[in-house]
Amino acid sequence: MADTFIDKIREFLSTRQGREVDLNYIRNEMKIDPNSPAWTSLGKIMAEDLTNKRIVKPSGKRDGVYRVIVQVAPVQVFGIPRDRLPPFTLIFPKDFDTGMEMSFANDVVIREGDLILISGMSNFGKTTLCLNFCGENIDKNPVLMGNEYTTLVDGNYTPTPRFLIRLDAMDWVNWRDADGFDKFTLLPVRDDYAEHIVKDRINIIDWINIETGEHYMIGTIMEGIKKQLGRGIAIIAIQKGEGTTAGRGGQFTKDFADLEILIDKFGDSDVLLTIGKVKEYTNSVIGKTYSYGINKGVKIINFREVQRCPSCKGQGYTKGEKCSMCWGNKFVDK
Repeated sequence: MADTFIDKIREFLSTRQGREVDLNYIRNEMKIDPNSPAWTSLGKIMAEDLTNKRIVKPSGKRDGVYRVIVQVAPVQVFGIPRDRLPPFTLIFPKDFDTGMEMSFANDVVIREGDLILISGMSNFGKTTLCLNFCGENIDKNPVLMGNEYTTLVDGNYTPTPRFLIRLDAMDWVNWRDADGFDKFTLLPVRDDYAEHIVKDRINIIDWINIETGEHYMIGTIMEGIKKQLGRGIAIIAIQKGEGTTAGRGGQFTKDFADLEILIDKFGDSDVLLTIGKVKEYTNSVIGKTYSYGINKGVKIINFREVQRCPSCKGQGYTKGEKCSMCWGNKFVDK
């Protein structure tokens, strides 16, 4: 009889893997008679039998709360056919004047399920990159979401005026299909991003704002996004302080990034792009720096590689005066 009751509990818990349950919840949901032996034996079964069998894990507070452990089976690698999939075909933003992709594009490898992180200064080029990624890959029907693209008007979400102006300025991209409808999907999503990821597509999130200020949570948010990608990829943007080597959240921003792009200011108006973390590459590009201008908010121009100024060694000043080689910009064209 006891074994039968244990089996019923296991069957009940099998549909609640990954969740927290307590004894009262189980008793109520399973409609256990308070006057039956099962009512009192449940605590012992959970604390001993099912804990020892790794079906549940106690909270450790002796409060009758348990986490139902997600059951896993070994994954067989050899002995069955396993495809060696090629890298994900992703076109990187291009220099508007030359039509050439950003030169590091051929040196990094992007695969299904990868996440590209763009950490940049406020109001300085993150959206330009995101929209250029979208435009260059428009035939893959990318998904756009985040804080930059939609606004609530009279109870309905609508594209922001600035978003529409930028699409018009990217006149080299055909945003519409043969029937005149969007070749991309615009979602009015500003939080709970993982729940809205469209599997097997390019998901672009511009940008992620953690309203509580708990920026260390960015790692958990990125992990949740990656779990939902399937054979697609994610490109997400977050804020970064000037000159810092990571976005808001510090090291936590890097944990789940497969390619990290850092955006800073270069000179009066140009962008300084630094390659941070790279999960897989054909040629080492980690730490390399590039610069470019932005025309009409969307057109990338004069893309080139730059290096730390050899005269001032990237300090911007020599002997207390602005460096005459880089004019205080710390970098010069390579």
